[in-house]
Amino acid sequence: MFAFILSRILQALPVMLTVALISFAMFAYVGDPVAIMLGQDFTEAQRDALVRELGLDQPFFVQFAKFVVNAAQGEFGLSYRLSRPVAELIAERAPATLELAFCAAALALLVGVPMGVYTGLYRNSWLSRFFLTFSLIGVSLPTFLIGILLILIFSVWLGWLPSFGRGDVVQLGWWSTGFLTWSGIRALILPSITLGLFQLTLIMRLVRAEMLEVLRTDYIKFARARGLPNRAVHFGHALKNTLVPVITIAGLQLGAIIAFAIVTETVFQWPGMGLLFIQSVNAADIPVMAAYLLLIALVFVVINLVVDLLYYAVDPRLRVERGAVRGA
Repeated sequence: MFAFILSRILQALPVMLTVALISFAMFAYVGDPVAIMLGQDFTEAQRDALVRELGLDQPFFVQFAKFVVNAAQGEFGLSYRLSRPVAELIAERAPATLELAFCAAALALLVGVPMGVYTGLYRNSWLSRFFLTFSLIGVSLPTFLIGILLILIFSVWLGWLPSFGRGDVVQLGWWSTGFLTWSGIRALILPSITLGLFQLTLIMRLVRAEMLEVLRTDYIKFARARGLPNRAVHFGHALKNTLVPVITIAGLQLGAIIAFAIVTETVFQWPGMGLLFIQSVNAADIPVMAAYLLLIALVFVVINLVVDLLYYAVDPRLRVERGAVRGA
């Protein structure tokens, strides 16, 4: 197992370096950060001094090498827009994004999987047809439109839930959480539904398709012939064998939730990393943009590693095959 994890880490290093190079090269020549930091009134001497201080007078690959070395230590330089350490800004915004992503992923899994199982087992019932019709809405409508519609209904018309912001938060060391306040929980509802609706419908349809496929296999027919009850057949055999593709999609969608929370955070003015990224794009804040893209790449690498490890817990055939390879 340790060798497997080590091999995955070694495979991830070129990926991270490539993402770092692309992100740094993409934004290195966008905008004029010196003019942004100095404002409109500055002398040529002030400009030259700031260029030397930021290291912008050095060759591109020298700047990139320094960026990689500092990034490996968790240092991403200073924000051109706010003149604060980028790592500090990300640490402030990360709790909001991670809590939103956690709620959206929990909603997608806890609702999507049971809906998929039900529509697979009772595909001709009226409730299954309602779920499938509902899933078309989640797949078809863009995220920003879903968010605007939810704000219109639940914030403007009904006045039940807040339309923007994170509500009151409690500081636990460096971590800030809205789970411990009523206003924080209320503020999470609409953006969580907006962010998780597409993933919910995708997981529901995937589980349904896999359940329909597995229920037609010979070993399910054999299990029924042995006299096993429907509960054991459906959940002990059928559902378990649908989990491998579901784990793959769910893992990738979790990374997508974190990476593409930008739209949801912008619609609801949620103070997370996505909103920070959008604000940095408008100001050509290169260190923040490069650090965000590198962090998202790291999230996907870690999720892929976790998904690979979960395969072994769910599918015993992989453990048998790996043991056979070592034995040979």
